[in-house]
Amino acid sequence: MLNYLVSRLSEPSTWRGLSLLTTALGVQIAPDLQEAIVAAGIAVAGLVGIATKG
Repeated sequence: MLNYLVSRLSEPSTWRGLSLLTTALGVQIAPDLQEAIVAAGIAVAGLVGIATKG
């Protein structure tokens, strides 16, 4: 099971998905900061894409 989780965490798509999921959850928690949260989530997904192969 641990090998499966490590394998998934090494995939860029997993990190992009987690970034987008936490962004979506943040929008629900703090709607007044919607634009900033979305921009930060997109930035994190972009950085993950730059920093990893895939």
